[in-house]
Parts: sequence; structure tokens; C-alpha cells
Amino acid sequence: MPKITFIGAGSTVFAKNLLGDILGFPELANSEISLFDIDAERLRTSEIVANRVAQALDARPTITATTDRRAALDGADYAICMIQVAGYKPGTVVDFEVPKKYGLRQTIADTMGIGGIMRGLRTIPVLLDMCRDMEELCPDVTFLQYVNPMAMNCWAISRASKIKTVGLCHSVQGTAQQLAYDIGVPYDEINYVCAGINHVAFYLKFERDGQDLYPQIRQVIQEERVPDWNRVRYEMFKRLGYFVTESSEHFSEYTPWFIKRDRPDLIERFNVPLDEYIRRCENQIAEWEQQRSALEGGAPIEVERSMEYGSLIIHSMETGTPRVVYGNVPNAGLIDNLPQGCCVEVPCLVDKSGIQPTKIGALPPQLAALMQTNVNVQSLTVEAALTGKREHIYHAAMLDPHTGAELDLDQIWSLVDDLIVAHGDWLPQYH
Repeated sequence: MPKITFIGAGSTVFAKNLLGDILGFPELANSEISLFDIDAERLRTSEIVANRVAQALDARPTITATTDRRAALDGADYAICMIQVAGYKPGTVVDFEVPKKYGLRQTIADTMGIGGIMRGLRTIPVLLDMCRDMEELCPDVTFLQYVNPMAMNCWAISRASKIKTVGLCHSVQGTAQQLAYDIGVPYDEINYVCAGINHVAFYLKFERDGQDLYPQIRQVIQEERVPDWNRVRYEMFKRLGYFVTESSEHFSEYTPWFIKRDRPDLIERFNVPLDEYIRRCENQIAEWEQQRSALEGGAPIEVERSMEYGSLIIHSMETGTPRVVYGNVPNAGLIDNLPQGCCVEVPCLVDKSGIQPTKIGALPPQLAALMQTNVNVQSLTVEAALTGKREHIYHAAMLDPHTGAELDLDQIWSLVDDLIVAHGDWLPQYH
């Protein structure tokens, strides 16, 4: 049976979902599960929940919990990462509050924008430290990386480590389900091909029985049935001709067009939820104590299969069952009109041979051009993280589409300085 290590297992709800997915496969029901977190209290909750999930599924895994990362990784076949470096407080709060002093507003701030840059700079060194442990303790491990900023993290790992890594997100399959609902077609009847970079991938094909479904998506616009929460993406579909994967609240801050401090009418017209991630985090924290009591107590625990790819990859690699998932991998000749080596999101075949990405070829030029504006920022952030050169943080920020549209160069330099000071010991190499 494989050893599967959860890094950041204190993310109890997410860990519960993945554990339910894994242990729901009979072939994986006796796996060795190692739970690791730096927060002993949350880890204890996750251990209780893991045992209850196993009991609910009548599975017989070996479950251990430890605050010793090296012990958790020793001999692992698979490692699943779900950490947040610096947490909601101070990390996320600083990423939102300091830019506000400059009039720079954000929605999610975990992938792009000045918040995404800072999160990447905090996270990459921690991931590379883990990879060094893996190179020593489990060099053949498959590292399933769920942490944002996904593309920056995976790009840095591919440059600095030999550990086999794939970045996993649910935006491709999640958006496909949303579109299926919008056009009234059962999701399981839809076939699609999607490619690009994480959170800015587009459906190159969206079909049922060989019939193009894009005309039905256009009809949603014509009939004024666009969901209020999804106006940004439908606007981009109208302009580019293809539908993008990640949500409207995310996408609004990946471009220069939707969040402008002197255009409140745009915020209202496209229903852009400023500070959305702050609200989500506060709500999750408020709900956590109640959830923890229920999870630790005797309340019935529900285990339903999630849409996450992690368990499917492990099952396919262990059993040879072939599947296609969407993974974030190095661009080794996969997309012709994006830079070689950058992190791309493409369909991947998974079986006993591991994760095998699909060559896409050239993307429609307008899509590749839009992605390139994000790849520029990712590239420079990775460069800053790997070299420790502070100047590349300024370069990344000045080339960020949303930041550059709102602030002048002096403001951008000053904002970066303020953020580095505010993050303090979380960014020691830049002081």
C-alpha cells in the first residue's frame, strides 16, 4: 500500500475531502496516511476526522499524525501540499491592507497582482525546503501541489528541484460544470479540451456528441441570462471568443480593465467583489469552531466524492487505470506560443507510467498574448524568489497588469518597499 503524506493537514475540511476521495477507492483503503502540520491543535482535529472518515468508509488505513515534517515525508510515495505560509493573519491581511493605502484594491490576491507576488515570495522558499527534504527522504515521490500562486510555485519547483511535481486546481472542471448548468446540458455529456496557464486557461473545445456548444453559451449573453456573479468572464468571452476557467472575482484582478479606483461604475457594472477573499476568510474562521466541534464530536460525518484530481492521480498510478486530468506542468514543447519552461495547465494522461502531459500546439494568438502578461509577472517573481534579488520584485509589480494600470512607477516601488517591511520575518532575504 502506498504512503500518502498530507502537508498542511491542519486544513481539516480540505484534508477530509481528499481523504474521503482516496479511501473511497477499495485499492487505496489500506493506505498509510501520514498527517503533518505545524499547528498541533489543528493537526489533532484532522487526525480525529481522518479516523472518522476511515470508519465511515469501512476503510482500514494506517493513520499517523506528526509535527515532524521529515518523519511525515520519510518513504512517502505521494505528498499532497495544502499550506498557506503566514496564514490569513498576518499574510493575507497585509497583502490587502498595505496596497489599499495607495488606492490599489484587490478581490482574491492569491495568484496575480501585488498580493499574488507577495504570497509567491513567502511560499516558494518553504516549498523548496520541503523538496530538499523529499530529495533526501523520498526521491521518487509524486508531489501533488495545491497551493497558490500555483503557476509561480510550480515553476520555481521545476527550476530548483528534481522532485516530480504537478499543480492541481479545480477551476477547469468546476467552470465546465457551471457552464453546463448555464446552457442546460448535463455535465457528464460534455467533452472539452482546455489549455493555458493556471486560472487563465481557456476551453478550446466545448462540445456534446461532436457538436460545438459555444453558440449556446453565446445565447446566454443574448438572452441576458448571465449570472450576476459571473459578468466579468462572460464579458471576456464576448471579447475573446473563448471562455476562461477561473472565476470572475479572480479574473477581474488579472487584467487592467475591471478594477479602477476612478471608475466605480465599472465595479458596479461587472459586480466586482472587492476584498472578497477577506470576507471568505473571516466567514471560514467564524464557522471553524462550530465545524470543529461537530467534526470531533459524535455528529454523523458525510463523505462524498469531491471534484479534486488528487485521488484520481494516486489511484491511476497505483492501479494502471487510465484517466485524463488537468495538471500544471513545465511547458516542455506543450504550448508553442508560450515561453518554454513556464508553468502551463494542460490535459494529462495518468496511468502506471505517471503523469503524461498532452501537446496542445499553438493557442489562438489573442489568448496567448493575454496569458503572456501574467507569465511575465510569474517569471520575475520566480526569479526574485530563486535569486533573492529585490529588484525583480519591483519588476514583477511594475509589469503586473492591474498594478501597472493603477499606480505610477514611484508608487509601485514604494508599495513594494512597504510590503517587504510589513511582512518582516516572512521575507527575510529581502531586508
